[in-house]
Amino acid sequence: MLVVTLTILAIGAAAVVGVLASARYGQGAGRVDQSRPGPVLLVPGYGGSVAGLQSMAASLRGAGRDVTIVQLPDQALGDLAVQADAVASAAQEARDRTGAASVDVVGYSAGGVVARLWVTEHGGSDTVRRLVTLGSPHHGTNLADLGALVEGRCPLACQQLSPSSPVLARLDGEPLPAGPEYVSLWSTRDDVVAPPSSAVLDGVPSPSLQSICPTLQVRHSELPADPLVQRLVGEALGTGRVPSWGPADCARLTS
Repeated sequence: MLVVTLTILAIGAAAVVGVLASARYGQGAGRVDQSRPGPVLLVPGYGGSVAGLQSMAASLRGAGRDVTIVQLPDQALGDLAVQADAVASAAQEARDRTGAASVDVVGYSAGGVVARLWVTEHGGSDTVRRLVTLGSPHHGTNLADLGALVEGRCPLACQQLSPSSPVLARLDGEPLPAGPEYVSLWSTRDDVVAPPSSAVLDGVPSPSLQSICPTLQVRHSELPADPLVQRLVGEALGTGRVPSWGPADCARLTS
């Protein structure tokens, strides 16, 4: 009888742990096979320029990954939801071309918010294996509010990246779905995302670069091409759990 009782208690405890783990990223069990990386999508930031992502793409291709830089509609100045649909289309094209079951996504700046919107509200959690965001204003940036002060200088995407944006408020109220692994990387020296800690997501590994290499001076525009960032992204897109990096890793990652 004692053995049976202990077995029941153990099963119950395991169930509770499972529920808590699911609650971290929303409801449901993981659906994406983490052991089989697919093609990588790089999602550009506000304004849609792909030039800054070329170095990141080259780094990932050098590691043997299939990489697509997503072309966003309207120079990434329009509705973030429409941009999220463009990422969904790019993911389907990449999967059709490669036969892969899933994709990995790296969203730079506002592109990280777009990718998060796709995963959270547009069905992307069934397709994304890993989502890495770089300097993304998940809770808005005060620069968007400054832009809104000048008539005609803050298009819809700019308005939606304001700290008071209903879009961001809605996203903050929605847990990230189970399935993908998530990580948010950012720099305390970010000069576009204000405050830089807007990149931190509750319940998601969100290390600043300076928590790994304290003296690093990397601004917003420098994130995709920075060697440390590229090493971190490469490791985050591996097949194991997302690493917990710290100062002890700085020398290894920058050598």
